[in-house]
Amino acid sequence: METTAAITTTTTKGVGGIKGGKGKKAVSKSSKVGLQFPIGRIARFMKKGHYSQRIGTGAPIYLAEVLELAGNVARDNKKNIINPPRHVCLAARNVDELGKLLQGVAIASGGVLPNINPVLLPKKNGSAATEKSTKSPKK
Repeated sequence: METTAAITTTTTKGVGGIKGGKGKKAVSKSSKVGLQFPIGRIARFMKKGHYSQRIGTGAPIYLAEVLELAGNVARDNKKNIINPPRHVCLAARNVDELGKLLQGVAIASGGVLPNINPVLLPKKNGSAATEKSTKSPKK
């Protein structure tokens, strides 16, 4: 008589109920993208705010990127808090891709890029000899 042993296989569940070996440690979306702003929290606020019926997966990432740039502008201006219209406007105008996207858009209370035309700046005096030759002779 032959006896066959019943083969029993046990599968262990990993992290998050995934079948098979060891589960991987959770990695946040912010760390995947390399941003400081929490993408999951921004996505939650966008959904709760009812700005749209549906929110795409890329929308909070895009908004976090813009906020990251605005935070960099605020830090450059020695501010601890982002002034939303002004710093977002400066961030958008300084980045080429966002500048092209928002080319015809006016952000309310955003202002303009600080720029002085070089023609309007006073001329630098190189030497005293050139200064004498440019003056008209006295009569």
